[in-house]
Amino acid sequence: MSVAEQVSPLELADYQRAVRLLLAHPLITEVHPNRAALPLVRRWAAQLRTDLHELLGYRLVTTANTARLLRVQDDLDLTRPAVTRTDRPFDRRRYAYLVLTLAALGRSGTQIALSELAEAVAADATRIDGLGLDTERKPDRDAFVDAVTWLTERGALALADGSAADWASSPDRAEALYDIDREVVFAIYRPNRVLQHLGSVTGLLETDRGLVQGVHRIREAAARRARRLVLERPVVYYADVSESLRGQLRHPGLAEDLERLTGQAVERRAEGLALIDASGRLSDVRFPSGGTPSQAALLLSTRIAAQVAKGKLPTMPAPTAAERTEASAARIDAGLPLRGVVAELTVEEPGTEPETAESALYPFLTDAWLKGAMKELMSIYGSAFAIAWRGDPDRLLREALRLLSALGLVARVEGGVLALPLLARYRATTAEIKPPPAKRPVKETS
Repeated sequence: MSVAEQVSPLELADYQRAVRLLLAHPLITEVHPNRAALPLVRRWAAQLRTDLHELLGYRLVTTANTARLLRVQDDLDLTRPAVTRTDRPFDRRRYAYLVLTLAALGRSGTQIALSELAEAVAADATRIDGLGLDTERKPDRDAFVDAVTWLTERGALALADGSAADWASSPDRAEALYDIDREVVFAIYRPNRVLQHLGSVTGLLETDRGLVQGVHRIREAAARRARRLVLERPVVYYADVSESLRGQLRHPGLAEDLERLTGQAVERRAEGLALIDASGRLSDVRFPSGGTPSQAALLLSTRIAAQVAKGKLPTMPAPTAAERTEASAARIDAGLPLRGVVAELTVEEPGTEPETAESALYPFLTDAWLKGAMKELMSIYGSAFAIAWRGDPDRLLREALRLLSALGLVARVEGGVLALPLLARYRATTAEIKPPPAKRPVKETS
């Protein structure tokens, strides 16, 4: 299969930039992620629509003011949550307010006051056990404003007057007025199934559903899934996928297709492969990067790699993708409002292909060792860390491990972590504390 056959070599870089934009931002509007994004995607819309569908099974839907990439979800990924402006992940309350706000905006006109929108969301929230929205409570107002701000950043709402922050601080004395872009509102929320027909979040995942028949079609579906895995995951380990997918991942055509599509290189190793984002504009998380948690994670990764190199560590298998999905589904389903599910229409999802692992074993490091390593790092590099983190090494360790786990460098297990092969990339990393800039002498004036 040839990717972007109609794109000339002189324009290929521009086309690949449009691909990376869509993959990094599945919803593109006139203001999100920037004003240059939508014209670029619209220029290549026809070619993108063909290539993304043939290679990945994705659908690109464009309107006058939006470009929406409808992805295929193969497994549950909890590493890319919606975040606030301060990069704090959304909790269940904020997600619930976000969806209820979208529903309220779908019933509204072209403008709405923030207090009016809050009342509409509160009316719906009271019908959900354990939720509610009390505008007299500051935590509820803050959570609601976080949801509204998320929609504002993507162009569904545009502030016409007032301030949401002022309303959150004092709803009796402040107000905010928003213009509603209904086209963006309807583009944001595009589930592939009717939610009232689902008894579990796994119903949103891609399965064959008995529709893929014939050897050729089965092979094409496996090839698409293999490409999606490489694009969606920081690293794909052969031991983590089924035998049919291993064959597709090892096929040389996969790397050729993805490299021409994205402009990024596919790196192969004995244990698996990864798409290396040299541009820094395809990944949602850059590593290494600035910030204390990322710096601590990098330093911790070098300590783990050094410990692994010494040998004599116990080993055990990592949880498979199927096991991780099952655990994630249980967490999400625990918050499912079953009162809203139409039991008579609930669809039983067919079983997916079992993940037959190669029984790869990985070095195990205990929580006690990790705490000791973080304590050592704090004593050496603590002066370079942000003040907010210096007094809470346990919290910093949790954040560092969360990042390393999301990047496929370690796997969290009961009592510690498993060091995964990609971690070896950072075993030779060195660090030093930069001295603070010298203060300029103050000239005395007479």
